[in-house]
Amino acid sequence: MAKSPNAFRTISEAATEVGAPQHVLRFWETKFVFLTPLKRAGGRRFYRPQDVVLLRAVKRLLHEEGLTIKGVQRLHKEQGLKRLAHYGDPDGAVTFEPEGAAPATVAAPAAPAAPGPSSIRLRQMLAELEGARARLEAVLTRSA
Repeated sequence: MAKSPNAFRTISEAATEVGAPQHVLRFWETKFVFLTPLKRAGGRRFYRPQDVVLLRAVKRLLHEEGLTIKGVQRLHKEQGLKRLAHYGDPDGAVTFEPEGAAPATVAAPAAPAAPGPSSIRLRQMLAELEGARARLEAVLTRSA
């Protein structure tokens, strides 16, 4: 049975959809602040549809358009997440809220160039809270 287009994807499923190995997706997360999948307590990643679109965009920009990692970072900084997402979803099938909107529906907004320990901890806490919210929503929909 195929998953709904709005369903979360595991790293394995996301890697298959994007056409990049899992270790590459993990590496990209370290280079691009806008790639923030939900992480469960054990560190298991769950990618929202918006995350998959951004992964496709990064792959296209790096591998087809010839941009460097710094080039993709600059494109994000100068043109924003919505414009960057266009490279992974040219038809605009997945919606993106403006940057700085509710983090439950979009990837985290851009962080400072060199995040400090408190910034990193806040992002970890946010990911844990989003994971808890996803688990709670799953339980509530099962019991409804």
